[in-house]
Order: sequence, then structure tokens, then C-alpha cells
Amino acid sequence: LLVDSLGLVLLAVVHPANIQDRDGAKLLLELLTNRFSWLKLIWADGGYAGKLVQWVRQLQRKRPIQLDIVRRSDDTRGFKVLPKRWIVERTFGWLSKYRRMSKDYET
Repeated sequence: LLVDSLGLVLLAVVHPANIQDRDGAKLLLELLTNRFSWLKLIWADGGYAGKLVQWVRQLQRKRPIQLDIVRRSDDTRGFKVLPKRWIVERTFGWLSKYRRMSKDYET
């Protein structure tokens, strides 16, 4: 799921369960080559670090885009709100509030 800084959905890609989210992000980011030319920076969770960062560097040849990984500090204990991470989590919360998105109540 790709959202803007307000949490509004820009792109969504559904992939099979046998593909990790980190690899599924490539499917989503490939769609950016011709869309959303104003998009310059993407924030992602620490789970997306690694090969995806290197892949985005290759994507930079086609268009200027930067992937910034939001990491949790190692010395943090308990729950801590990470900057920019809450935006997509809030979007998931909005989507789960709708009856049709949670369960099929009419069966």
C-alpha cells in the first residue's frame, strides 16, 4: 500500500502470500516509473531494508526517488510511535472501520 503524507491511498498491489512484503514492494514501486512524478521521497518500515534499498537505487536511474527507512532505536523499550510510520497504520485503521472491509456480515 502506498499512501501520501495524509494517509490517502495512492497505489495498492495485491500479491500472493508466498511473496514477502519486501519483494512485493518492488511490484508497487515499479508502477511509479510513469506515475506520480511529484513523488520524491518514500518512507518505509525497517522490515523493508536490505535488497529493496539497493533496488530503489537502480530505479533512481529512471527517475529521482529516495527510499528512507524509518528504524526503531535499539535502546527503546516498550511502545514508541515512530515518525511517519503511523501514517500508513492509520490508513489501515480507516480501511478496517468499514463493514465491507472487515467481514461479510450478510451471509
